[in-house]
Amino acid sequence: MNIQDFINFLVYGTAIFLIIGGLYAVLTKKYLTKIVIGLSIMDAGINLLLIAIGYTYKGTAPIFSPAVEGKTVTMVDPVPQALVLTAIVIGFGVTAVALSLVIRLYRHHNTLCIDNIKNLKW
Repeated sequence: MNIQDFINFLVYGTAIFLIIGGLYAVLTKKYLTKIVIGLSIMDAGINLLLIAIGYTYKGTAPIFSPAVEGKTVTMVDPVPQALVLTAIVIGFGVTAVALSLVIRLYRHHNTLCIDNIKNLKW
């Protein structure tokens, strides 16, 4: 196993760990703030996974430059980077809206526990 395979394993493992950790928080926690934090962690893991998939070892930026005869240049795919940049902005927006809904629920019900909110009558 060379160093590049180890780095790939580490990055993919970290991304999968973040996704599973965020999913665990969403499925098992009872307080809404912890659920929103779990969604943010899961979003970060997915973004890291997409960037890792689009990475090319020793790749250069896809910029038009004069070709050097006899030398091939590998380039990194810019599409995953653009998609992740957009996903980061959308993730911040979704997190902000989710936290504002959490604040409104707290003001209305005086609790953030899902079980207590679910048991309340209208």
